[in-house]
Amino acid sequence: MNSSKDARTGYRWIVLTMIFVTYCIAGADRANLGVVIPTIRNEYHLSNTDIGAMASLFYFGYAIVQIPSGYLFGKLGIRGIMVGSMVLTSVSTLVMGMAGSVFQLKAARTVLGLAEGPLNIGIVSTINRWFPPQEKGLAAGVFISAIKFSPAFVPPLCALLLLKFGWRDVFFIFAVPGLVSSLLWFWLVRDEPKESRFVSKSEVEYIKSPPPVEQAKEGKKTVNSVEHSWVDRLIRTRRTELLSTTRSIFTSWNVWGCALGYFFLVGITYAIMTWVPTYLVSVKHFSVMKMGAVASAPWVGAIVGNLLGGWLSDRVFARRRKPVMLITSVATVGMMYALLFAPNDPTLLALLFFTAGVLLNLGYSTFLVYPMGIATREKVPLAASIVNTGGSLGGAFAPFIVGLILDKSGWPAVFAFLAACSATTFVLVLSIIEPRTAASGAGAGETVTEGARAGSKQFVERNA
Repeated sequence: MNSSKDARTGYRWIVLTMIFVTYCIAGADRANLGVVIPTIRNEYHLSNTDIGAMASLFYFGYAIVQIPSGYLFGKLGIRGIMVGSMVLTSVSTLVMGMAGSVFQLKAARTVLGLAEGPLNIGIVSTINRWFPPQEKGLAAGVFISAIKFSPAFVPPLCALLLLKFGWRDVFFIFAVPGLVSSLLWFWLVRDEPKESRFVSKSEVEYIKSPPPVEQAKEGKKTVNSVEHSWVDRLIRTRRTELLSTTRSIFTSWNVWGCALGYFFLVGITYAIMTWVPTYLVSVKHFSVMKMGAVASAPWVGAIVGNLLGGWLSDRVFARRRKPVMLITSVATVGMMYALLFAPNDPTLLALLFFTAGVLLNLGYSTFLVYPMGIATREKVPLAASIVNTGGSLGGAFAPFIVGLILDKSGWPAVFAFLAACSATTFVLVLSIIEPRTAASGAGAGETVTEGARAGSKQFVERNA
């Protein structure tokens, strides 16, 4: 092997860029419908029920394929299914522009959900294989931030296309990037780093290496990068064997508890995405321009929150995932209460929504990182698919429930409902363990003896 191949490459960051671009395109295909609805609703005589159905059909289709795709990724590999999913996403977006009836619009939207469903699990599996433990939280934060980036740029882009062309051309043009990204993924991304000609041997070894442990100095014991004994008691840190069978995945409360918590958290997110513009217009009486500016604030905050949460999980909490999940659920309860007394000033309200976006998304990505610490890499796709199924169903149900609440009551009841969802997430996350294995490094619940200075990695449990 030549010297250039021995030098440490950083190709995994190219892979992460592809992940961000791919999921950003998927988010754009998901978000463009909301912008063109005012234009097409009169043409097709769409009722609010029709519009709600199109939103729900996407998420139901998305949820249906989660577990089957997780199983198939584990059996057949990632690359082929990912590329096929990207192509089908673009095709269904194209068909949206060709639709000649309400039924065809709904059918195309359902197919879009079915097509996009595997992307999430494929990306989680790719992160699991391409990044070492100490970088997975950050990588997941970048990945999740992509879906929050789309609502920031899709509305003005769609508005421009509507003015220059027409609503059908919006879908025709949006179908193109997905086809390009599918070709790039096929060319640039392999299932395993060692299969890529762009990756050096030293980078492969770095990706597969256990997380670093700070070595003892002058006879002191070796510990992880941080020691939070009180944190580990709170989050129920436990030494555990990785789940390695399909049965163990399906019977694990830790997997299902994470999925249920994600159900409520994603529900809050998509309820905000669906209803905040209506809230700003009907309650705050903002103009369309003011509404657009303020409505983008939570998504800017979401990008910051996802990246910050991934960094906190990896670095500050030393690959513990539950702390930021708990911080998010507690903080979101407070933010929903604060929105009951939201100011009318657009700048202050935008700042409040920005803060809500940051806090809601600190722990958002770690729900999908959590399965990486509790299942073997072969079973991570299946475990992650269960968690993401929960999130998809939450995204389908919560906006609908908010609509029912608004018909019967008002916005105070909506914010109380969302606060209750976040409080339920907190309880569910408390009920699952924080898994630590020998490969995870020593945590506060497990320290390394002085024998570490000889290179040994013997772990002594304190909180098993």
